[in-house]
Amino acid sequence: MTVDGEAVRLKSEADEPGWEVDPDDEWGLAVIATVGRQLKLRREAVGMRAGEFGTAVGYGEDLVYKIEGGKRIPRLEYLDKADEVLNAGGLISAMKEDVKKVRYPKKVRDLAQMEARAVEIGVYECCIIPGLLQTPEHARTLIQAAQPPYSPDDVERMVAARLARQAVFERDPAPSIHFVVEEAPLRREVGGTMGWRAQLERLLEVGRLNNVTLQVMPTNTEAHPGLDGRIELLKFPDGTAVGRSDGAFNGRPITDPKQLRILELRYGTIRAQAFPPRDSLAFIEKLLGET
Repeated sequence: MTVDGEAVRLKSEADEPGWEVDPDDEWGLAVIATVGRQLKLRREAVGMRAGEFGTAVGYGEDLVYKIEGGKRIPRLEYLDKADEVLNAGGLISAMKEDVKKVRYPKKVRDLAQMEARAVEIGVYECCIIPGLLQTPEHARTLIQAAQPPYSPDDVERMVAARLARQAVFERDPAPSIHFVVEEAPLRREVGGTMGWRAQLERLLEVGRLNNVTLQVMPTNTEAHPGLDGRIELLKFPDGTAVGRSDGAFNGRPITDPKQLRILELRYGTIRAQAFPPRDSLAFIEKLLGET
């Protein structure tokens, strides 16, 4: 393809690695298959070959076929370009909302859906700052530290998924949210000094919300029930609940009332041993002043 005499390289699979749908994500597979089928039908309806269409939207023919075959998740800008090239009047662009959800891993999407319904959320983290509290740079740095490393595309996908969950703070009516964070990850300068400062400032910002309680567990304290891993508790309007603990019930989500009472007992003990909310915010302010 050339524009004004200059060659333009079409995007190939090498440019966009890692955008397959999770094979266990039945809903996601159905969405991408439907989107791909609609794209193919509209392309054929205007008499365009896959190669011609790819040139028009800036993609190689191989990627066009994969997207139309439901094998790849199209980027949102791909749908906008396709809508324009095929004169779809916004019908293709309208599919972006469902495609946007499929871009996020199923387990993250399921968690976000539960958090969006919960009236009460409780989180204890022992090694990192909870995802609901992370700044974009903090999240990106943590995800990039994984071994083996994720591709740059997958990193951005996972960062976007993590940040999307933070819409829970914008809900109306707002849920009651409780966090207990260990002191150690608060002192780890993830992302350098400026990134660390921005993260501490984010903690203070969220911790001052009327519906949020943020507590710090000091390192210099007695052993407590959270030392073997993260605990999460979500309660819903109908009185049901779901919980998960890295150190109990094999880390799987639980809904059995007896098991939930065990997690609630452990979480309550952790909250009782942590600094009170006011002292916790003062502790974070002190850390921020030391930078």
